Amino acid sequence: MIIFKSINKLNKEVNFKANVGFVPTMGALHKGHISLIKSSKKMCKKTLVSIFVNPLQFNKKKDLKRYPKNLNKDLKLLKKLRVDYLFLPKISEIYKNKRNIKIKLNKKDKVLCAKYRPGHFEGVLAVINKFLLNFKPKAMFLGEKDYQQIVLIKKFVKNKFKIKIIKCKTVRSNNLLPYSSRNSLLSNEDIKKASFVSNTICNYFVSIKRNFNNILKINEVKKNIESKRIKTDYFEIRNKVNLSKKFNKKNFKIFIAYYLNGIRLIDNI
Repeated sequence: MIIFKSINKLNKEVNFKANVGFVPTMGALHKGHISLIKSSKKMCKKTLVSIFVNPLQFNKKKDLKRYPKNLNKDLKLLKKLRVDYLFLPKISEIYKNKRNIKIKLNKKDKVLCAKYRPGHFEGVLAVINKFLLNFKPKAMFLGEKDYQQIVLIKKFVKNKFKIKIIKCKTVRSNNLLPYSSRNSLLSNEDIKKASFVSNTICNYFVSIKRNFNNILKINEVKKNIESKRIKTDYFEIRNKVNLSKKFNKKNFKIFIAYYLNGIRLIDNI
């Protein structure tokens, strides 16, 4: 595995015409990331992984400071997976030119996490824009756990960059909790509660598929979740294509964001 800290060196030494797959991460790698990397290795000749904790997508400094980091463990994992290239830049390398970071969302896109985390997705799109302006992978692999992020990135790159966005299924543990870097910050009791949330929305999804009228029970389900002393930002059903509230039995998706001891978690099904 070749490690690059400079965009210029990365561009000089990597032949992006040779079908390179790109997996952007913020480190603290887990089974969800492993799934993305394996998908890239299966579909592409070479795989590039980035580890960059992007400050622009954190709207709270406290959240940025406590975001889990374990670079030594990440490096061992990436070498074991035989990743070809790792991009490990410093903040100064990414944001030399601040003119590249002024990105705005449309009003209709300011729903779900975009509503409750102002500036978050603008930060995500800023770093994706920086990456894709400077190197040209054939495909980028993203996990469905961050579903809204995928929708917004696909919309952003369309007609701007020649790249395929490959959507990969959420990887869950046996208790149905999706793998997330933030899970390492949870206590055993928190994990039980998070598992309860995931099981609840999965069961609710199945019940709607059986009887579409069960969408009317959304407030009842939300109250059941909040009865466990779980604070929610939102619990909504939306169109999985464009995130609008116009959906039917074939294209709906359930979204939730909630807090456990100050740790914000998201899930969707």
